[in-house]
Amino acid sequence: MAGGLFLFSAVDTHAKFLSETLHPIQITWSRQFGLLMGVSFLLATRGLSILNTCHPYLQMGRGVLAAGSATLFVVAVSFVPLADAVAISFVAPFFVTVLGALILGETVGVRRWIAVAIGFLSTLVIIRPGMGVIHPASVLVLFAALLFALRQILSRKLSGSDRTITTVAYTALTASALLTVPLPFVWQTPVLGVEIALLVSMAILAGVAEVLVIRSLELTQAVVLAPVHYSLLVWGTFYGWLVFDQLPDILTWIGAAIIVVTGIYTLHREGLVAKQKDQKSD
Repeated sequence: MAGGLFLFSAVDTHAKFLSETLHPIQITWSRQFGLLMGVSFLLATRGLSILNTCHPYLQMGRGVLAAGSATLFVVAVSFVPLADAVAISFVAPFFVTVLGALILGETVGVRRWIAVAIGFLSTLVIIRPGMGVIHPASVLVLFAALLFALRQILSRKLSGSDRTITTVAYTALTASALLTVPLPFVWQTPVLGVEIALLVSMAILAGVAEVLVIRSLELTQAVVLAPVHYSLLVWGTFYGWLVFDQLPDILTWIGAAIIVVTGIYTLHREGLVAKQKDQKSD
């Protein structure tokens, strides 16, 4: 999982660099093409049986959300420093908690609600609306996080009937097909060697990263791996400094730190609740 997230951070860096000359949809399609190649490899080695599902429409809906969240994030990072965008995206687990209660009827205790409230307030510390410190495009990261959270809700809904590999396969196939529709209208043929190299590199890295994440989810529970997700902030900051000479300011660091702490606490509480449910079922 850590290796996959490291590569996904590199993919985000590619996307931000390419956003200076190419359309976000073309960049997102190229990234999804890499994921599609990863899934194609799995289809070739494991067969079409991985596409067996009880909920094809929910699976395709997840793919639509994946295409939307990825496109919004690419648009946002073309204006917002990479580390700032990654920090804001960490609001997604709080959206998952709220949507889980509203849509799935999951029980959320007072302590988790407090953690959610603190997490959202910390996001405002990073964005600082009305102060003109962070570009307004940072709001797009919030919408991307919301779509990502809806993806996670669908994942929970599907986890009782479909395998993780099935969900990822449908997501890659649907997102790629959806993004291909507008592609001819925004396509810009890369003319610079660096653009071609970055597009190919991004696709390959995204495919390898997806396979690594799938494999990690097959080896252990998602709740065990979830805290590793916050390593994205480290890599996002590193790449932002190395490639774009951008570092977060002190308030962004403070807001991000609070989001990480409250996010890990929320995941911990969710893990305890899930464990209690398992014990009762036993």
